[in-house]
Amino acid sequence: MLDRRFILEHVEEVKENCRRRRVEVDVDRFVELEKKRLEKLREVEELNRQANEVAKSVGKTKDPDERQRRIAQGRELREARDRAQKEHDQLEAEVLALQALIPNMTHPDAPVGDDASANREIARGKTPVPEFRFKPLDHVQLAEKHDLIDFEAGARVAGHGFYYLKNEAALLELALQQFAVQFLVERGYVPVITPDLAYTEILQGIGFIPRGPETQIYSIENSPLNLVATAEITLGGMYSQMILDEEQLPIRLCGISHCFRTEAGAAGRAARGLYRVHQFTKVEMFAFTLPDQSDQMLEEFREMECRIFDQLEIPYRVVDTATGDLGGPAYRKYDLEAWMPGRGENGEWGEVTSTSNCTDYQARRLNIRYKRRGEKGTHFVHTLNGTAIAVSRALIAILENYQQPDGSILIPEVLRPWVGKNRIG
Repeated sequence: MLDRRFILEHVEEVKENCRRRRVEVDVDRFVELEKKRLEKLREVEELNRQANEVAKSVGKTKDPDERQRRIAQGRELREARDRAQKEHDQLEAEVLALQALIPNMTHPDAPVGDDASANREIARGKTPVPEFRFKPLDHVQLAEKHDLIDFEAGARVAGHGFYYLKNEAALLELALQQFAVQFLVERGYVPVITPDLAYTEILQGIGFIPRGPETQIYSIENSPLNLVATAEITLGGMYSQMILDEEQLPIRLCGISHCFRTEAGAAGRAARGLYRVHQFTKVEMFAFTLPDQSDQMLEEFREMECRIFDQLEIPYRVVDTATGDLGGPAYRKYDLEAWMPGRGENGEWGEVTSTSNCTDYQARRLNIRYKRRGEKGTHFVHTLNGTAIAVSRALIAILENYQQPDGSILIPEVLRPWVGKNRIG
């Protein structure tokens, strides 16, 4: 979340940022309540000071009547302090609820626009968009042809949006994980297999809405636990409430987890097959950095994503995400969109990775700080996340781009050592 003092000192900038990001939050109400809270806090502190002074004077008073009078005075001051503290705490809860709704500030270079249509393309991958001399099939048709994915069995067992990966598709899932993890470990990222569950307060700290009608999260009934939508949640929560040493930063992590999402409202041909599912596996990059390191780390994450998809020889473009399409915690966000020949009438771009610099927005909510040697006090770290491989969407891109005129599907060269063959079919 944003620092309260920053909001008070930059009210109009914060309100304009909310408008650009299409977030409705009453910033003026926040300012009003925060000022009242600060006044009440000063009242609590003053009453506490007076009560302490009276308490010290009791032992020095020899007159019994005067002592009883001061004891009564001290009791009245403590009761007044407790009432003021209760009023302060009520204001604190209201302020915090509004503060949590205010999105992060936005990078000045991010394109301004209401939705994804305003995203700005800034780069293309090394692999060109394929020109098929035949009508390409989509991944659902290809999977049926080669017995790779069983959506009907998944629906029988768990409902629509679940599936079984079979034969070479199962091998490709494992190969994509091995490839991405090895690629990142060789570049200094620490591999981590995370829990698939996390407490509600950890999800809220990362910026997810774990409960309520608009949630995309599966929650465990009668429990504070939730299934995670991404390893970003569990990686970010690793250092919740902790203080790191400056020398430890940056910390680069490579997390492997299952991801669970309700995908409420998802429908239409664009969501067909594996594009929007309730469970998939993802390899996630995450970093904790010093404030002056996060801009460069975002560029590093983007480079890692590009190099992974260049090695997979998948055509893609990089887009700088528009203000209206940014999630609440993101200061700046890049998406990689792979070419998917089976989407739409003639193929479409589909998001396969994203990477975000969340500055100190998540760290402030999770209370993750660092300290400098020889200095008093602590500072909030910056956090960043980035998709290395979301397996379900990477499978779409591979199956559809690597299909051949005879109906077979080539295996990307970098994955062949793990799959054990060059071709499906």
